[in-house]
Amino acid sequence: MSTSTSITPLTITGVSSMSSEWQTVLNRAVSIASLPLQQLQNSDTDVISKKALLADLSTDASTLGDALTKLGTLAAGKSLAASSSDTSAVTVQNTGATVASTYTISNVQSVASAAQATSTGFSSASGTQVSSTGSLRLAFGDDGKTWDINLTNNSIGGLRDAINKLGAGVTATVLTAGDQNYLSITADSTGAVKNFSLTDDPTGAATELLSTPNLGSDASFQLNGIPITRSNNVVNDVIDGVTFTLHGVPTSGTATLTLARDNSQLSSGISSFVSAYNAMVDKVGAQVGESAGLLSGDYVVRDIQTNLRSLASYQSDGTIKSLWEMGLSFGTDGKITFDTTTFNSLTDSQMQGALSFFGSTTTGFGALAQKFSALTDPISGSIKIEQDGLDQTDKSLQSQIQTLSDRINVMQTALQSRLQVADALLASLESQKTMLTSNIQSLDYVLYGKQTSSN
Repeated sequence: MSTSTSITPLTITGVSSMSSEWQTVLNRAVSIASLPLQQLQNSDTDVISKKALLADLSTDASTLGDALTKLGTLAAGKSLAASSSDTSAVTVQNTGATVASTYTISNVQSVASAAQATSTGFSSASGTQVSSTGSLRLAFGDDGKTWDINLTNNSIGGLRDAINKLGAGVTATVLTAGDQNYLSITADSTGAVKNFSLTDDPTGAATELLSTPNLGSDASFQLNGIPITRSNNVVNDVIDGVTFTLHGVPTSGTATLTLARDNSQLSSGISSFVSAYNAMVDKVGAQVGESAGLLSGDYVVRDIQTNLRSLASYQSDGTIKSLWEMGLSFGTDGKITFDTTTFNSLTDSQMQGALSFFGSTTTGFGALAQKFSALTDPISGSIKIEQDGLDQTDKSLQSQIQTLSDRINVMQTALQSRLQVADALLASLESQKTMLTSNIQSLDYVLYGKQTSSN
């Protein structure tokens, strides 16, 4: 909310010799009356600044909490990297696997494909009648479902548009080759189907307009020797936490899918944590110490400091007990430096200890993210609670500022009116004095032949 002064300066429009003094009196009166107003405005400015600082702290605390959560997730196993020995035949993605392992794709009989059929050729896409009666029937799929079509535009282009409006699970296009135009119909999804037909005059002398269709096919292969059939090439329900996509037959007949530990992901997660931690240290440091800011002594800042110390001093009972054993060290400024060379030189046993150290989102180092979540919760977090309190203080101060501003304006208007009256009276007296002085001078001249002093 704005805290700008709402006092409108008024001017004494007098004509007496005291006009400037009246203006000085008015200005000083307003200035003195405005001292409490300025104090209120300064207080409100501090409140608004505190709200901005808290919002900034909340953002950094959220970033740090997210970094800790990511570390816990990676340590729980999602740092496994998925790879394929033949990416032209099959690609793979780790979507949640936690166990390092290998799988074999073999005996790929087919990949999933969509059914497709093409009509005979027509000399024109818009001028040649495609149907003898304008009535056709489309059949698609293995459930015997059909769709009747009544053409208003009896051309291959009109038939294309009519089919696409059916919602039948197919898409029609017009193909042009030389002087011939063909209607091509393709299923919107892959998988085997048992029929695909388009007949003209279905209630009369029915004529099939489509050539022998290319029926859709299912993906058929073996995983670790187990026969698998799926209607889609994207398979996500065979291996827990793994999605793989078939593209064709492996060059050697076999493709190997591997889930292996990827230390680079964990290293990247640690780097993100270090950056977020150091940013938090900077923000907190700006509010404490010799150059204490507006949030000096604030309980939110104290909570953040406590949580930062918890991170720095965390000890595990595993083979890796502290951050420094993994290449993380603390400087005199409280910030962390991450030596990736030390981290990458960890043995397999030590790396397992590192994973145990960081734990998961519920145990270990990563669980400390919950403390930052408690700070930044948008409903019950301590930062939100303090911001709500500051909002109320801001509203109260704004109300007081407005009330006092109105009062000062009323006082200023009343004082201006009185001073204007005083100035007018003084101007009148000054005019009378001038006239009286002039008359006395004139009388002296008549009586004594000389002018007396105006005083």
